Amino acid sequence: MSELARTLADALRMLEAAEVIDFNGHMSCRVPGTEHVLINSGKSVRSWITPADIIAIDMDGKPVGGDVMPPMEFHIHTEIYRRRPDVNAVAHTHPLWSTLFSMVGETVQPVTMQAAVMGPVQTFAKTASINRQDLAVELAAALGGHRVVMLKSHGAVVVGADIVEAFVLAIYLEETAKRQYLARALGTPYALVAAEVEKIGANLRKPHLLRKVWDFHHAKLMAQ
Repeated sequence: MSELARTLADALRMLEAAEVIDFNGHMSCRVPGTEHVLINSGKSVRSWITPADIIAIDMDGKPVGGDVMPPMEFHIHTEIYRRRPDVNAVAHTHPLWSTLFSMVGETVQPVTMQAAVMGPVQTFAKTASINRQDLAVELAAALGGHRVVMLKSHGAVVVGADIVEAFVLAIYLEETAKRQYLARALGTPYALVAAEVEKIGANLRKPHLLRKVWDFHHAKLMAQ
């Protein structure tokens, strides 16, 4: 579990360095073979997270083997895990560019090839801290079987089969939103059609290509 905690801590550090999370934000992963989840503690300093800041909780948010509390919005993670056996990692982010779109009621479109890996971006219409189970149930329903959901004027939730995939999708979401926003200064950006999303997404959603993105950011982390 120590290696899993280090990987999760690295992912959080890299998300903060990429300005995808800020002083808030959290990421979790399942502990294989258990009903427990690893997540950064609520009090953790997001710009300097270490494995010591990663705690284990049960599916009700209760700390396992300690008394350090999780973030208030832990329900986001546990409710998605309850509904999505295919999901093993969840990130709740506070990205700048993509949140601008949710603030004005617009959707991030697949204007880059990498966006095809995310699939359709879903929306959660309420502006709220997801600090109650009933709100998390609604959010999980809004996500459905997809990978990304935007929270209006709040942030995003991204899920993956593992920590690497969830991290990469969070990066892809923000990069896509930034390019979509900037492209509007020149004209109307082209968005991939459904057939292109399916074909390109299948081609780029490969472990070694996702790992390439992780390695790029991880090398910068190690150079600090």
